[in-house]
Amino acid sequence: MYNNFELDKKLINIIPSERQLEHQQMEFYAFIHFTVNTFTDKEWGDGTEKPEIFNPTELDCDQWVDACKKAGMTGLILTAKHHDGFCLWPSKYTEHSIKNSPYKKGKGDIVQEAAKACKKGGIKFGVYLSPWDRNCPLYGQGKAYDDYYCNQLTELLTNYGELFSVWFDGACGEGPNGKKQEYDWDRYYSIVRSLQPNACISVSGPDVRWCGNEAGDTRESEWSVIASKFTDGTTPSDTDKDLGSRALMLKASSAIWQAAEVDTSIRPGWFYHRKENIKVRSLKTLTDIYYRSVGGNCTLLLNIPPDTRGLFADVDVKRLEALGQTIKAAVSSCLSEDAVFTASSDDGKNLIDNVKTDTYDTYFATNEGENTATITITFPESRKIRMAVIKENLLFSQRIESFTIECQRGRGWKNIFEGTTVGYKRIARFRPILTNAVRINITDSRVNPVISHIAIY
Repeated sequence: MYNNFELDKKLINIIPSERQLEHQQMEFYAFIHFTVNTFTDKEWGDGTEKPEIFNPTELDCDQWVDACKKAGMTGLILTAKHHDGFCLWPSKYTEHSIKNSPYKKGKGDIVQEAAKACKKGGIKFGVYLSPWDRNCPLYGQGKAYDDYYCNQLTELLTNYGELFSVWFDGACGEGPNGKKQEYDWDRYYSIVRSLQPNACISVSGPDVRWCGNEAGDTRESEWSVIASKFTDGTTPSDTDKDLGSRALMLKASSAIWQAAEVDTSIRPGWFYHRKENIKVRSLKTLTDIYYRSVGGNCTLLLNIPPDTRGLFADVDVKRLEALGQTIKAAVSSCLSEDAVFTASSDDGKNLIDNVKTDTYDTYFATNEGENTATITITFPESRKIRMAVIKENLLFSQRIESFTIECQRGRGWKNIFEGTTVGYKRIARFRPILTNAVRINITDSRVNPVISHIAIY
């Protein structure tokens, strides 16, 4: 059993890999659900769909990328194959693919088109390959199916350039005669590491974890340093409310770095349904999800499903553009660039000014043993503020347990925000208030806090 000091020292030695750090810095990217379901108006296909129904006559992956970029997204993950088993590329291992559809007279390859559009548009590309295949007769036969799956995985990882994400889920149904397929995850992971070493394996994988729901909900305290196994031999679930608190970690026999990804859809469903054109999430809802996820130590994977034309619906495009404009406007004018920063622990070196620059190359840290800090930001004149951004330097792990934000009101200070974890980024929003100064109080940290960036908007 560790006491808190011993535990905290152990936990801060857990840091992200280079690929995990680069992935979190992407912040916000797209999921594209597109398959035969788009044409059957179903959410899940059963594998009996005829390839002849798949014919997006106006498909334009450049339109997808343009809409994603206007929303502020940095990447796109395509469902190369969903549970129905239909492949959006001409896989040589199945006839249930685009090669037997009318699209481009069987010569099409939407994985290739999407990869090229992403490269042209300057965003990253990733793929989703469902482990559950309701069309393949080998499903449920153990190694025979794993061989099939690994062959398709190899096709995707070798023919479409560099990938930033290989996205697996744990979907698992029954095969012929009720046989259940036991996925050989270690084999899948080995192929990814060999062929795409810079890609993160999400979310049934070691690099990025599921947030625990598909509604866009987030935890109040999101830890990237989490328990991987408990002393009683049990393992935590992605749906647990607490994955990394001190109290929980005292029960852990091992811990890992695994940041959360919030995956949700712009519509009620994951695939396009015309009847849902009036149910596209509001700008307010999407903005709130963005701030709670990207601004709550998570990444945001937002699904936008193309329609039967192969295009994003107009209402989705307009909503994405409005979201991007809203996010951009919120950070268009940093009110703290010319402010004076002071800190309760600075040794006269004025290192607190390092937090004005958003980089891990420089940072501010209190002295060892000082697990609290007060950082005061004084403006040249009164300014109306509504948001603060705080970022820890993840090269030193995730440390901050709790913080408060105050603003100067007359001769006193008014508390305007209370938060717990910070991690990669914490976006604190509050009612607009006119003030001469802001005070950020780190009230608890596992060891001395290391802060890379602070900005007031």
